[in-house]
Amino acid sequence: MPDMPEPYLIVSSDCHAGPPTEQYRPYLESRFHREFDDFLSERDARREAMTRLGVRNEAFAARWFADNEEGLRGGWDSAQRDKELDGDGVAAEVIFPDADAVDSGTAAPFGVGLGLSGDQDPELGMAGARAHNRWLAEFCAREPQRRCGVALLPVTGDVAEVVAEIRRAKETGLGALMIPAMWDDKAPYHDRRYDPVWAEAEALRMPVVTHSGAAPRHEYGDHLGIYVSEVTWWPARPLWFLLWSGVFERFPGLRFGVAESGCWWLPNLLWFMDRLYLGAHGGKKLSPFAELTQPPSAYLDRNVFICATNTKRRELAQRYEIGIDNILWGSDFPHPEGTWPRTREWLRDTFHDIPVSEARRMLGLAALDVFGFDADALRPVAARIGPRPQELGQPEDQSAVEASWARARETGRHWLTGHDFPYVGRETAT
Repeated sequence: MPDMPEPYLIVSSDCHAGPPTEQYRPYLESRFHREFDDFLSERDARREAMTRLGVRNEAFAARWFADNEEGLRGGWDSAQRDKELDGDGVAAEVIFPDADAVDSGTAAPFGVGLGLSGDQDPELGMAGARAHNRWLAEFCAREPQRRCGVALLPVTGDVAEVVAEIRRAKETGLGALMIPAMWDDKAPYHDRRYDPVWAEAEALRMPVVTHSGAAPRHEYGDHLGIYVSEVTWWPARPLWFLLWSGVFERFPGLRFGVAESGCWWLPNLLWFMDRLYLGAHGGKKLSPFAELTQPPSAYLDRNVFICATNTKRRELAQRYEIGIDNILWGSDFPHPEGTWPRTREWLRDTFHDIPVSEARRMLGLAALDVFGFDADALRPVAARIGPRPQELGQPEDQSAVEASWARARETGRHWLTGHDFPYVGRETAT
C-alpha cells in the first residue's frame, strides 16, 4: 500500500491527569476551603476502606509506585508527560481526571473525578468540578495541539449553572464534557430538563462522555466481584436513555461517548435494539418508538463513539458490527490497567493482523474527527514518534490481510445485511 511507510498518527481517547489533591486549593473558590480541608482530612479513611474492600492492593501499590515513580509524575508534570507519551508513540490525547488510580492521591475535590455521580452535594460538586476544570485548562494550554481536556460537568445540578460551565470550559480551551454515569435520585437523562445542556454541547461541538468508575458500591458489601462485573455497565447505561428518548433525534449534531468500558457489550446490544425497532416478533406487542425515525444503529453511527481503552482482540474481531469509526483506542495513561509503559509492544500484539487502513482509523483518525484535533499540527509529532506499520508486525503487502477479513467485512451487521451469524476471524479469545 502507498501509505505503508508512513507512521501512525495515534490519539489516545482515554488518558488521565490531575495534580496531588491538595494542589487544587488555589483553583477552588475560597468560600469552599473549609470543606476542602475536611475532604483532605478524610483521605486516609477512604484509602483504608479501599484496601478493606479489595479495591486497593497494598503489595501491588508499593511495586507500582516504586517501579514507575518518574513516569507517574507525568500525571501532572507537563514535560514528563510529553516524554512518556512520546515513548508510547502517542501524538495526542483526550484527558480525563484522576491521574492516580491506585491511591487516589490526585482525586479531584469532593469526589467529582471518576466517581462523579448524582449523589454529590450540588454546590460542592460544581465547585470541585470548576476547580479541576481551571487546573486542566492551564495544563492543556501548555501543549494545546496535543491535548483535549475533558471538563467535569455535574449535569444533574442547576441547568443554568451547568450551561454556564459548558461555555466557560469552552472559552478556556477545554474540548469535551464528562457527565455522571449515574444520577442517583436526580432526573434521568430522558428528562427534557437536560435539553438546554445537550443543545449547548451540540452548538459548541463539545462531545459528551461518561467514564467508568462510579457504581453503587454501598450495595456490594465486601464482594468486589460484583463491582468489577458491573462497573462498565453503569457508564454505558446513559446511552440507551439518550437514544430511546429521542435526544439524538432532537440534537443530531450531539456526540456522545462511553469511555474505559470496552466495546465488547455493544454488538449484542445493537443487534437487540435494532431488532426491537424493526419489529422483531419479541417486540411486536410494544408501542411504536415514536421518538425515533431511524434504527438505533443509525444513531450509533452518527452520534455515538466508544473510547475503547486497551481494546482487546475479541473486540477488534467484532469491529464490523460495532463500526470501525465508532471505536477509539485509548492507552489509559498513567493507570496500571492501561497499556503504558509498554504501548508499542501492546499495539504489535493486538493489531498485527488488522488492515492498516482500519487500524489507522481506530488508533487515531476517528478520534481526530470526534474531538476536533488539528491533523496538520499533529503530523510532525507523529512523524517524529509514531510507530510504523512494520513495527506493529503489519506486512507491507496488505492483500492477504485484507482477504482474511473479507467475509467478516461483507457480513457486517448481519441482522441488516442478511448474512449468517458473523464470521469473527482468527485468534479472538484474548
